[in-house]
This record gives sequence, C-alpha cells and structure tokens, in this order.
Amino acid sequence: MRTLTCAPGESTAKVHTSPAPLMLHRVMIPPDPIQRFAELFERAKQAIPVDPNAMVVATVGDDGRPSARVVLLKDFDSRGFVFYTNHESRKGREALAHPHVALCFYWQPLNEQVRVEGRVERVTDAEADAYFQSRPRGSQVGAWASLQSQPLPSREDLVARVAEVEQKYAGQPVPRPPHWSGLRVVPDRIEFWHAQESRLHDRHVYLREDGGWRTERLYP
Repeated sequence: MRTLTCAPGESTAKVHTSPAPLMLHRVMIPPDPIQRFAELFERAKQAIPVDPNAMVVATVGDDGRPSARVVLLKDFDSRGFVFYTNHESRKGREALAHPHVALCFYWQPLNEQVRVEGRVERVTDAEADAYFQSRPRGSQVGAWASLQSQPLPSREDLVARVAEVEQKYAGQPVPRPPHWSGLRVVPDRIEFWHAQESRLHDRHVYLREDGGWRTERLYP
C-alpha cells in the first residue's frame, strides 16, 4: 500500500493521482459480477505485488458498534467470498451472531474499488481442513496458541503458549482447532467503482434477484 507523506497542515488531496479515463457503458457491463470480479482480480495480481487479496471486513456487535479490519481473501467462486479466522475472535463472534457483513477491496493502481455485502455461512469441515493443512506449520501452531482478541499479559505469555503447542504436536501433523475455520460471504449486493476525472466516478451495482443479478448505474 502506498504511504501518503504530507507536511503539517498539508491536505492529502495534493497527493491524489488523477485517474485514467475509462467509461463503461451498459452494453459493456458483464452480466455476472463474479466473472467481473475475477477479471479485475487477475489484473490486480499483476499490478499489486503484495497481498492483492487484502480486503476490509466490516462486522457489527450486539451494541450496534461497527468494527473493521483487513484480512486476506482465500477463495471465491459463484457461492461467495471466503476468509479464515478464529471464530472466538471479535470478527468471528460478530460475523456469526450478526451474519450480515461487508467487504471492501481497493486496488489503487487500477483505480478500482469493489464493495460486497452479504450473509455469512460457515465453510464445510472438509474445506477448512484442506486449507488449514496447506498453511505453514508456524501458522498452524499459532492458530492454537493465540487466544485471539483476548487480553495478552505479555509477549512472553504468547511465546510460552507457542512453545507448549509445538511440544504437544512435535513430530506429528498439527490438527485444525475446532474454533478455527472459514467463513463464506454469500453476496446479495456487489458494487464496482472506477475512478474518473472531476470525481465523476463510474459506479455499477449488482443486486441479487430471483436467483440472478440485476444491474444499476449509480450517481457518484
């Protein structure tokens, strides 16, 4: 991600780059938003060398307070967008208790943003097991050692917990913790935003309707 460096009192507007003009007409809009996302994602992987799959995940708590954080998209297809997490973490607890969540991707080199809204469902145990076994062993150990989102007295406590898990599973595969799995966001709204000159941006939204998708153009 590019760092914005501003002198005291300087507006960040001065470091904004002008977008390259690209106007999408209705006949150019693909009927399938997942196909459109896949094409953009391939372009993002070429343009962004580090974590093009980074996305903001927004959840809400019992008190109505929103919470957002950056996580990595691990899979997507016609069923939805998948990320993995500790279900006892704040995002895990909130997503399962209030399953309507929002995702946001911003690919600055492409002047593109994608916003996804939908309902969360758990991935299958088979999917979660397969992904967990593909992770580096250190990450597998960390999934057991970290009491994610709970207070941590000191760094030494975490290091000690890691050592305990490493000793417990020494010389054998690390199983997936029961509280660690994947969440799939099943979309019912996907919006594509493309930057244009003079802030007259292109916005197209796909709305789930009768098993298909309806598209609309939005004012910027």
